[in-house]
Amino acid sequence: MRGTVAGLPTPHPLIYQLPAVYLGEDFIQRFLGALDDVLAPVLLTMDNLPAHLDPRTAPEDFLAWMGEWVATGPVAGQPAGQRRAAVLGAVERHRRRGTRGGLAEAVRLEFGTEAEIEESGGASWSETAHSPLPGPAGTRPRVTVRVRVADPDAAGAERLRRLVAGEMPAHVGYDTELLALEDAS
Repeated sequence: MRGTVAGLPTPHPLIYQLPAVYLGEDFIQRFLGALDDVLAPVLLTMDNLPAHLDPRTAPEDFLAWMGEWVATGPVAGQPAGQRRAAVLGAVERHRRRGTRGGLAEAVRLEFGTEAEIEESGGASWSETAHSPLPGPAGTRPRVTVRVRVADPDAAGAERLRRLVAGEMPAHVGYDTELLALEDAS
């Protein structure tokens, strides 16, 4: 939440909005000076609103707020550039959510590495009702996501599980594996 900033000059001092007869009044100058201190962050934010609404230039606290608007929530520990990229690309990622490409991008943004994704099904289209579904008959759709990182304990298997759960369609089962880089097979 934005608040007062000590020493921030106001772009539009209120005292100069009054008739000249009030300029010499000490009480009015102190009173309006206090109001200027409170209003300065608001006025400066409004004057710079286009810059505040652009993820590339928004202040850090405003960027976190924008992340909540587009459902990318701030991730503790991520560098500022990575958080800005997440907010900037949120609409495109939401469009691809639930797809293999969307899942791969979500893992890349969260862990900074490519995921190995195995799917059991696919997608098809048919004009005939009750056409067979893609993949082996009688199997439910399932996805396995493997991520190889330098330190699996530090990366957090639960973090990967939550990420995949949030990206997968509700009817698709999934497995997650967080592996060390040297476990390459």
